[in-house]
Amino acid sequence: MNWLKSLLSTTRPHRHFARLDSSGRCRAFKHCTQPPVGDGWVEISEVRLNWLHQVLPPDARVTSPATRSRVQPMWGV
Repeated sequence: MNWLKSLLSTTRPHRHFARLDSSGRCRAFKHCTQPPVGDGWVEISEVRLNWLHQVLPPDARVTSPATRSRVQPMWGV
């Protein structure tokens, strides 16, 4: 029965986060469904241990999709 529930339940995928210090160096990693609370956490595409105590490469950060307004005019449709 638990197997059936696991198939039907919707779970959020885990995301990767890195905590950066004031100089931009990676100090910690976290793997969770929601962004961690506190300053310095940024979402990254993957965890690479060689990034620890280093500045993250530019392509490591995940860019959030542009937020769109839910209210859109119907003109020109």
